[in-house]
Amino acid sequence: MQVFKFGGASVKDAAGVKNLAQIVQNHAKDKELLIVVSAMGKTTNKLEELTWAFVKGDENTQQLFEDIKVFHFNIINELFEDHKNPVYNDVANTFVEIEWLLEEEASDGPDYLYDQIVSIGELVSTRIVAAYLNQVGCFSIWTDARGYIKTDNTYREANVLWDKTEQEIQKHLPSFLEQGIVVTQGFIGGTSENFTSTLGREGSDYSAAIFCACLNAESMTIWKDVPGVLNADPKWFDETEKIAQLSYHDAIELTYYGATVIHPKTIKPIQNKGIPLYVRSFIQPEAEGTAITTTQTPLPIPSFIFKVNQVLISIFPKDFSFIIEENLSHIFDVLHRNRVKVNTMLNSAISFSVSVDNDEQKIKRLIADLSESFKVKYNSGLELVTIRYYNQQTIDRVTVNKDVLLEVKSRHTCQMVMKDKA
Repeated sequence: MQVFKFGGASVKDAAGVKNLAQIVQNHAKDKELLIVVSAMGKTTNKLEELTWAFVKGDENTQQLFEDIKVFHFNIINELFEDHKNPVYNDVANTFVEIEWLLEEEASDGPDYLYDQIVSIGELVSTRIVAAYLNQVGCFSIWTDARGYIKTDNTYREANVLWDKTEQEIQKHLPSFLEQGIVVTQGFIGGTSENFTSTLGREGSDYSAAIFCACLNAESMTIWKDVPGVLNADPKWFDETEKIAQLSYHDAIELTYYGATVIHPKTIKPIQNKGIPLYVRSFIQPEAEGTAITTTQTPLPIPSFIFKVNQVLISIFPKDFSFIIEENLSHIFDVLHRNRVKVNTMLNSAISFSVSVDNDEQKIKRLIADLSESFKVKYNSGLELVTIRYYNQQTIDRVTVNKDVLLEVKSRHTCQMVMKDKA
């Protein structure tokens, strides 16, 4: 059997849903197929906006919710001529989960509320996709990922409970796959108390990998709006090259450093089972794309990863002593407690510097906590460039008119935190 994952861009409108159905029809003839679908278009962003408006008690909360509902029902109206199709009720009943929350004041924790509200995007999109597949003759079974992907209660970044997850997936899904195409959600899971959890932004790739590994799938395919894995984001480079084949190791490195084509946690579950991952274009579905496999061949060309809106935090002992293991242990404990991920780091005798994403609330708390024990300096509005398989020419290419504030080199990777020259 195979696992397909379709992101929000592939189902941003009615035409996208029709295109998805065509791809599925072309591939589901001889193989069992499970498809994982993200929220439609920019719905996750809209639901995030709704969540924070609700938490703050903003007056426009209800209007934001109405806009989200209208967007989805407009797509449904384009896809289904019969307004008595069950999808209308299915989607309306799904939105009721948000309506119940909005009727009360926001008394629960914001991360918990986030997961209960934002997860609705995937539940609605999959209802629509499954109904349309059935309409065009592809028998599909809609199933709720919250019943299969079991997690702890770390809302917004839940940790998967692998034993329970594998047990639930193997108990039910193989028999469903024998009957038809299984349609389920990315990004979401369920806790032991039957609350909804999410796996982190862009976590649908990871969801697909979880299903893939637990079902011992033949392969996994991520359908994107790019021809495959490119050596740089087209937003930053006018000329990019597609990488035809990539090792699991290089894929993990690239995603860890911030390559957005695949979620960072995606590779390990399928690498453990030796399952190949393909990245292909839903715009040109006949094209081969990129294969991520057990190959040991290094990348044929340098790859560039850009992360903007970075904060460079430099930490110094208040008594000018050395930065030693005890200090580092305390620093990483503070980073962990504030749920701040380090993108790159550099240690010297009396300082420790890290580059992190600028989440304003997290960074404010982090700096306050670090300042209790250390002297802290920081710069914001920076960019981090990572070059995998670098040389001096590639470094020179990205540092034109830049001041490099921090540079870290290993055997194959160079990272630089930079700002524009004044």
